[in-house]
Amino acid sequence: MGFKCGIIGLPNVGKSTLFNALTESNKAEAANYPFATIEPNVGRVAVPDERLDILGTIGKSEKIIPSYMDFVDIAGLVKGASQGEGLGNKFLGHIREVDAIAHVVRCFKDENITHVSDSIDPLNDIETINTELQLADIETLETKKSSLEKKSKQGDKEILHQIKIIENIIENLNDLSFLQNNEFTQEDNEFIKTLNIIAIKPMLYICNVDEDSVQNGNEMSQKVSDYANEKNHNTVIVSASIESQIAELENNDEKLEMIKEMGLSETTLSKVIKSGYNLLNLINYFTCGPKETRSWTIDKNTLAPQAAGKIHTDFEKGFIRAETIAYEDFVKFNGESGSRDAGKLRQEGKDYTVKNGDVMHFLFNV
Repeated sequence: MGFKCGIIGLPNVGKSTLFNALTESNKAEAANYPFATIEPNVGRVAVPDERLDILGTIGKSEKIIPSYMDFVDIAGLVKGASQGEGLGNKFLGHIREVDAIAHVVRCFKDENITHVSDSIDPLNDIETINTELQLADIETLETKKSSLEKKSKQGDKEILHQIKIIENIIENLNDLSFLQNNEFTQEDNEFIKTLNIIAIKPMLYICNVDEDSVQNGNEMSQKVSDYANEKNHNTVIVSASIESQIAELENNDEKLEMIKEMGLSETTLSKVIKSGYNLLNLINYFTCGPKETRSWTIDKNTLAPQAAGKIHTDFEKGFIRAETIAYEDFVKFNGESGSRDAGKLRQEGKDYTVKNGDVMHFLFNV
């Protein structure tokens, strides 16, 4: 399990080129005209994690199974999409299904690549898309409100309360920080989830810069970064052009060499996934044995029984305890046996909060 990240952006910002590079595919037709991507392309990629190979070697595992991340390349958006312009209706339907949004913003100039507004202005591009997303949310919320109002004629207090929540959200779409308010009950939060509000989804801005700016960014990417910081969003600087060149290389050593030559410390895939995990508060724990070493993605603050349930529901239902070794200890003492001898294998119960990198073996009885 990983997470699903929707890649959005105005036409011709390098969105599909980046998708191709991230997934090392040519599913998305990178074309110099709007709406080259009509149906969402989905690419599943392994989450880079050097810890997996190390654990696999120590455990002498036959297979190594990583966590996965799904990238969804969603059709280009234009002004008026919320009213059905371009491919807006399809776009907005697909974007509600993802866990996080990666908004590709054009931060480069190239006379050979057109721009829908005939000028390169990243903040204006961001505002265009944000406006469309807000308008789409308002339409969805108003529809839900209207439906509830028809049911509220009998004075149902719960329905009247839900209507009040919707009205509050509509009034504050520019700043939804109030949704973190402790005054909301668990039932309120569950109701808010059902509204599937796009504006609530975690946002990552991917600044697509020219090749010369890939290390430190440029004036345009700095503006995006400043804007993102104000909104508590993350920013990643990439060059889709460079990434597409790297993706075309078949040999992994050649890819690593090109990354070094470009002065980069890691791939765009790695940067995007790290930012995505941070956005969604995700971590990984591991299982390790002769048959396989495997990575499991969970939310931070997940308790041991729920983490066990990621493997199989029976593990959660019949949870007894979790034999747990910190990754660093597992490596230092060369596996489970050495960690046990060193007193680093812990017996954790139902109230244990799983830590990033824990190597775990669950005991259960059903």
